[in-house]
Amino acid sequence: MSPQQKPPRVVAELGRPETPEETAARKAEDSRKYRSRKTVSNLVYSLLATLGLVLVIVLIVPRSDTSLLPDVDYHAAAADAQEVRDEVILDPELPDDWTSNGAKLSIVDDPAISDWYIGLITPDEQFIGIRQGFDANATWQSQQLDDSLADSTITIDGVTWTVYDNRDGQSSSDNGNIEYALATEAGTSTILIFGTAETSDFRTVAEAVAGQVKANAEQVKGNS
Repeated sequence: MSPQQKPPRVVAELGRPETPEETAARKAEDSRKYRSRKTVSNLVYSLLATLGLVLVIVLIVPRSDTSLLPDVDYHAAAADAQEVRDEVILDPELPDDWTSNGAKLSIVDDPAISDWYIGLITPDEQFIGIRQGFDANATWQSQQLDDSLADSTITIDGVTWTVYDNRDGQSSSDNGNIEYALATEAGTSTILIFGTAETSDFRTVAEAVAGQVKANAEQVKGNS
């Protein structure tokens, strides 16, 4: 044997040097195991990267969470509105688990229609809006209700309301959040209650404003 040549490596498991075939097989198996470990590692890194991306999206994308909406004191806004309007401003007393996300008196020049608006959130986080138009006309009402078609009438605490029910999907237009609505006229006010809540919640609101609706009607009779 030449002094430059190293003797073949003795493999402990075999108790002898590897044959060329065994060496080739061992290297092939080591290569396979290495590729397998790399594949698993790459999969883990990919999953971690995906989870990180999802977390970033969850953190930065706005969510429709009514708990994040402002809780507006519509009673105080109604009191302010009453100081500048002769009509009785609607100001319903509702259970404590109801909240408001908006209240505004809009004053515009003729021929536009001035109105009073309250946005309500029900206990199960559905929306009901109240809009009181002053000296309004049929066109204004139709626009506010997204051209909904009258369905029937209902009387609640002595007030007769026209019902607009778009829940069956038969409406010819996209009614947005006007899934259900009640409309009535009292004196110079056109009063609309509309939204996405259950019928029982609409009845709760209609009962809460019934006295003020009737007061608007009586106000006109007293002035005639």
